[in-house]
Amino acid sequence: MRSAVPVLFCVALASVTTAGCTSDDVDPVVRRVPRVLGSIPHDTSAFTQGLEMHDGLLLEGTGRYGLSDRRTVDPDDGSVVAKLPLPPSQFGEGLTVAGDRGFHLTWREGIVHVFDPASLETTGMFTYAGEGWGICWDGEHLVMSDGSSTLVRRDPVDFSVVSRIEVDLEGRPVNLLNELECTPDRIWANVWQTATIVGIDPRTGHVRDVVDVSSLVPPDLGPDAVLNGIARDPGDGSFWLTGKLWPTMWRVRLD
Repeated sequence: MRSAVPVLFCVALASVTTAGCTSDDVDPVVRRVPRVLGSIPHDTSAFTQGLEMHDGLLLEGTGRYGLSDRRTVDPDDGSVVAKLPLPPSQFGEGLTVAGDRGFHLTWREGIVHVFDPASLETTGMFTYAGEGWGICWDGEHLVMSDGSSTLVRRDPVDFSVVSRIEVDLEGRPVNLLNELECTPDRIWANVWQTATIVGIDPRTGHVRDVVDVSSLVPPDLGPDAVLNGIARDPGDGSFWLTGKLWPTMWRVRLD
């Protein structure tokens, strides 16, 4: 399980400002707070690593050795519809769906499970170097994070590296990029161990949005129960947000 480390991130997270972050060539950054539309219960044993809306259900990937799985969750009441465990030797990470195939990362095992989104069953595997954290599908490529400030575009056919995106906020790298959600004009990323989501311009890597989610973080759950889970509902453009071991999954707007 990932251990706590200091976060080197130039956003002052408590106030969502960029004091001390300067650059001669900057893009405007929009500060946002989520507007709550509703909520459902969330399994408090789920160490959430990835979240995706697909065919009317939420797909969730969970972590920890011996406890990792992927599951479908009913967005009406939070009930777990089905789940499939990963091998005990694998620590599950982010997942996404590209077309008719799902992709489910592992942390340090260098394995991505290709799976059937309907049955959750593994249908194939690819391997990769380094750590796997978050993943999303931009309509052409898979976009993957590894906890650094660099996102990697990968070919969904063979998982090969296509290109890299260096992510910065007003000229400073944004490290600890974690769970991802791709939308038509943004890559949304949870910043690990913070209550912050950043909206990244996929063309330039510049952060254009900083979302303060601190109002949704449950108190007194311990250092591991951090924000980690963002899924856009393609029907109405709202987002589902949750975290590791959280009791609640929130439906919000970020606009």
